Amino acid sequence: MSKSIKVNASVLCADFTKLEDQIKMCEDAGAEMIHVDVMDGHFVPNITIGPVIVEAIRRTTRLPIEAHLMIENPGLYVEDFISAGTDIVSLQVECYGVRTMESRAFGQYPKVLESFDASAASRDIAKIKARGKKVFLVANPATPLCFDSLLKEIDGVLVMSVNPGFAKQKFMMEVLEKIKDLRSRFDGDIEVDGGVNAQTAPEIVKAGANLLVSASYFFGSSNPKDVVKFLKSL
Repeated sequence: MSKSIKVNASVLCADFTKLEDQIKMCEDAGAEMIHVDVMDGHFVPNITIGPVIVEAIRRTTRLPIEAHLMIENPGLYVEDFISAGTDIVSLQVECYGVRTMESRAFGQYPKVLESFDASAASRDIAKIKARGKKVFLVANPATPLCFDSLLKEIDGVLVMSVNPGFAKQKFMMEVLEKIKDLRSRFDGDIEVDGGVNAQTAPEIVKAGANLLVSASYFFGSSNPKDVVKFLKSL
């Protein structure tokens, strides 16, 4: 199936001393969404931002905001992010079930899922849906697509194409097969985050993704409008 390509600008690489201007730049460039990477220093080896920044962004734009919760116990914070103005809550599947032995302890990264607890994830999905918001499930590169039973409950899947935690990483080409596999049985949004640029985006779209997260490629460009135009042309 064919879907129009949408661009989701990730503020991970924005200049936070000029946040309102940066969000306006996203709007002017034609981005359809704002992506907020929430990291807690436990699920990933980095700490970023929380609901207060989402609330600040919400006051500056009407664009949909996606909160990508790269945090432990995401269900405890869902209400806070929704109240702050989040439109899409993205939940890491590695937070629901048993992780591999190599990624269970604190400081062992990236987190990889060994067995999925669909019922636990479904409870948080229902909580978000009850507030009238959209839900995406997120899988790290080494985590298999193990949540087919929940595909009808969610609005999209975010396929991580780098190990989460930091911007400016190289795209992992092996996830292309994961995207193709997912598109063969899922009609919703397939989002890709990590290493999306002029070289990798055509292959990502060809594999079946329709929602592209752009951080360093977008914010590091001298002409973000051209970046968005190029990505949408795919």
